[in-house]
Amino acid sequence: MWADLAPIGRDKSTGGYRRYAWTAADADCRAWFRAQAQARGLSYELDRNGNQWAWQGDPLAGDAVVIGSHLDSVPDGGAFDGPLGVVSSFAALDELRRRGAEFTRPVAVTNFGDEEGARFGLACVGSRLAAGQLTAAKAYELRDGDGTSLPQAMEAAGYDPAAIGPDPERLARIGAFVELHVEQGRALDLSGDPVGIASAIWPHGRWRYDFRGEANHAGTTRLVDRRDPMLTYAETVLAARAQAQLTGAVATFGKISVEPNGVNAIPSLVRGWLDSRAADQDTLDAVIAGIETAARDAAGRSGIDLTVVRESFTPVVEFEHALRDELARLLGGEGAPPVPVLGTGAGHDAGILSAAVPTAMLFVRNPTGVSHSPAEYAAEDDCVAGVRALADVTEGLACA
Repeated sequence: MWADLAPIGRDKSTGGYRRYAWTAADADCRAWFRAQAQARGLSYELDRNGNQWAWQGDPLAGDAVVIGSHLDSVPDGGAFDGPLGVVSSFAALDELRRRGAEFTRPVAVTNFGDEEGARFGLACVGSRLAAGQLTAAKAYELRDGDGTSLPQAMEAAGYDPAAIGPDPERLARIGAFVELHVEQGRALDLSGDPVGIASAIWPHGRWRYDFRGEANHAGTTRLVDRRDPMLTYAETVLAARAQAQLTGAVATFGKISVEPNGVNAIPSLVRGWLDSRAADQDTLDAVIAGIETAARDAAGRSGIDLTVVRESFTPVVEFEHALRDELARLLGGEGAPPVPVLGTGAGHDAGILSAAVPTAMLFVRNPTGVSHSPAEYAAEDDCVAGVRALADVTEGLACA
């Protein structure tokens, strides 16, 4: 499975993946998922929001155990973020069949669409729509860098955008959702454990900063006569780093758009996207307020107009303690060491769905801690340990 999926959407020049929502690479990933479902005799479904489901047992029976993740990527992302969870879910189902497990609850493997938000700027679109956290009207407003709207992209890919929206009936069928994911950090590497359990997801969000100045000639305009928004943007980037260091949070300007974007032109507009996360809401609020204050002070000194727009936000997610504790019990076993429980600053579909269904997460060790990069990695032995852990958990929940 891993070898079949690996070439899809991979850029030969960087070695990274460019699996963006509703593109040819996304279509190939979806075809791979459907083929895996059919090869196992699973019942395949595509829901109203473009999320894929492969069912062992009756999809309408209720109280289902759902496992899976996503297949899309960030720009030049790694191979493991998302796909490891989907591949491991099919492999865990294979392992349970090998064990002769007798299912008492339906089990589904899922691929949630557009988790990374690389194309339209909003993460977890598929799960947000299903959970009612993103309205169809707001989804219709989403556009990519070329101006293509989400409904236009869906329609071009052969899907009906008129159908998108909340899916409470489907979510009501789910008794538990367990998402396996490569760890995006080094906690397991430092503790020496191949697998961990998630405790919570930090609150996090994305903010767009628009700095508007005056376009002019880079060679003839005196420095004192310039209204250069790039300088204000640069000051804001440094302020974000300073605020994060003061509070123990993280703040990153990782995307930028410049107009007119000429080497010999002073920009008229610099648009930068801020991603910030913190262990608690008060800390995140303080970081965001500090960054915006610094940006407005710098803009005022330089005659720059500033607009700040919050594009997305996810509050702190405490995974359901009962389900989390059950995972720990199922994986601990008699005489086995306890499985470490970790917090994370990364957002996931499991976090979005936690408001509607009981959710939990398993992490697989990442020896470098690198993620959202072609250097992202997990050793084969650890991936196998993740499959076995997911199989154990699924067996304990669905075969009891």
